[in-house]
Amino acid sequence: MSEPEIANPKPGGQIREAPATGALAALRRHPVRAALGLTAVLALAVLALLWEAHARRYASSDDAFVDGRPIYVDLQVSGVIEDVPVTDNQIVHAGDLLVRIDARDYQAAVDLANAQILQAEAGVAGISAEIFEQAATIDQAGRTVTEARAALDFSLEENARYQDLVVKGAGTTQRAQESAADQQSKQASLAAAQFGQSGAERQALVLEAQRKSAEAQLSAAKAGKSTADANLSRVELRATTEGRITRLTAVTGQLATPGQGVMILVPLKVWVTANFKETELTDIRPGQKAEIYVDAYGRTFPGHVDSIQAGSGTVFSLLPAENATGNYVKVVQRIPVKITFDQPPDILLGLGMSVVPTIALR
Repeated sequence: MSEPEIANPKPGGQIREAPATGALAALRRHPVRAALGLTAVLALAVLALLWEAHARRYASSDDAFVDGRPIYVDLQVSGVIEDVPVTDNQIVHAGDLLVRIDARDYQAAVDLANAQILQAEAGVAGISAEIFEQAATIDQAGRTVTEARAALDFSLEENARYQDLVVKGAGTTQRAQESAADQQSKQASLAAAQFGQSGAERQALVLEAQRKSAEAQLSAAKAGKSTADANLSRVELRATTEGRITRLTAVTGQLATPGQGVMILVPLKVWVTANFKETELTDIRPGQKAEIYVDAYGRTFPGHVDSIQAGSGTVFSLLPAENATGNYVKVVQRIPVKITFDQPPDILLGLGMSVVPTIALR
């Protein structure tokens, strides 16, 4: 093959270079576009680095919702519902009346319990008085026994003396017989006095037992009064905290039964439950600041991490997973993280509303 010919230079001029081809020619033809493209590439690289740095500093999850502890308001006594002074979605405060049941039967039970207490107290007082009187009777019986014993001692001495005189011939047989008869009489009197004293003491024991029985009846009456007071207090259901009424089913005139649910009170104090992947929990700690974006309003509110649940969501579900049976497929678990608001939001937040929390890890 013949070698390529080289263009002859112009007379009196320099040798002309061959024209550039490919990418180098394009860059020379469009230097502005090339600069812009290079700038865009550099910008994308910087943005990628910034995004990676941001991702390392923050943790976010869209598997999050507004959470709280709703209070299920159930009736504790039966009766006709007399008044329902609240309505659906109404805000109530602690102590506000929610439902009132007809209290006449329960007020009558309280009055009856009061009467039974008075009756029992009167019974205890009456038996106590009898015990006091019986103590005096026992004291008198003791004195009678003492007198009878003294009389018997004197009669024994008299009988011994007269019997000795009869033996010596200095006394009459009649007088000796009279002294012997008197001795027997005094012995009988002493026995009767001792029997009376024993009977009085036994009667005191009976009265003590009756007083204990009366005191037990008094205690039972007081317990009945406590039960009646408790039932009377339950005819009015009042809010235990500030919240909003929902799922209201109570109606005036409705016959209520114990355990019947009539409404749900949703407290105004709510928080966020965010389900983070277990691999995202490495740098999440209680106390870290967070931003809570509420989807419904498009607004963000400040908060902080309150706590991390000690277990995945599936462990506490109704039917937890049993990995020891069947085929096992490893799945990244979700761990609930509780995030609270720094200040109560000035918007209506309902349980279950979607939010997106972002936690500042560093």
